Amino acid sequence: MTSSGGSLLSVEDLSKSFGGFLAVRKVSFHVEHGEIVGLVGPNGAGKTTIFNLLTGFLRASQGSVVFKGTDITNFRPPDIARMGVVRTFQLNKVFPSLTVERNIEIGCHKREKGGLMSFLFNPSKQDRDAAREMVEKISEMVGLQDLRKKTADSLSYGDQKLLGIGIALGVAPTLLMLDEPFAGMNPKEVMQCVSSLRRIFEDGTTIFLIDHNMRAVMGFCDRILVVNFGEKVAEGKPDDVCADAAVISCYLGGSQC
Repeated sequence: MTSSGGSLLSVEDLSKSFGGFLAVRKVSFHVEHGEIVGLVGPNGAGKTTIFNLLTGFLRASQGSVVFKGTDITNFRPPDIARMGVVRTFQLNKVFPSLTVERNIEIGCHKREKGGLMSFLFNPSKQDRDAAREMVEKISEMVGLQDLRKKTADSLSYGDQKLLGIGIALGVAPTLLMLDEPFAGMNPKEVMQCVSSLRRIFEDGTTIFLIDHNMRAVMGFCDRILVVNFGEKVAEGKPDDVCADAAVISCYLGGSQC
């Protein structure tokens, strides 16, 4: 059941049909302020569809999405981002020929009223100073402070993923939604990413993520949602979810975490 009242994000009976195919069926859940929530499930379970519904990249067929008390169901992605719900994507979304700090600066432009062109080519001194301070803070949070002058295409795969998170932080999210942040990373990179996300969380950002790395998700998240065939099959603390018979059957191959 969805939490009432003060939840940061409240989702009720969210559904999505593609023609005759029901990809998401009456999914309800909540995300509280100051919480790390993971969304897991087998390939094709509906996780990315749910993310796209929450962030406006798909229109819901049924149900509601409420953020900080405002119904944002079927709002446009830019409007949702401006409200404080900011997402990353499975594939790295960086500007390869620009430096790390310039990439993060571009994320910061949504804070300014003059728009991207004004921010990039004719910023006020106040805007420049504020952006410089923010870039320094963000680059440290994602562990890229020593690579700020490097171009994005010279970074390792894991560091490019961290840079994508840094760009998202430039928008000053209240709720940071991460689409497979650990995908393609080696164990060392996963540990670095978890450390960065912990710093982001401790700085006051609520986190909601999808990933297939069960070890990382279970160790990092406060609460886990499990979906299969577009329906929620379990929700709870990591240890409880690991022991859930429906989760073991549909996702964990018959063995516990």
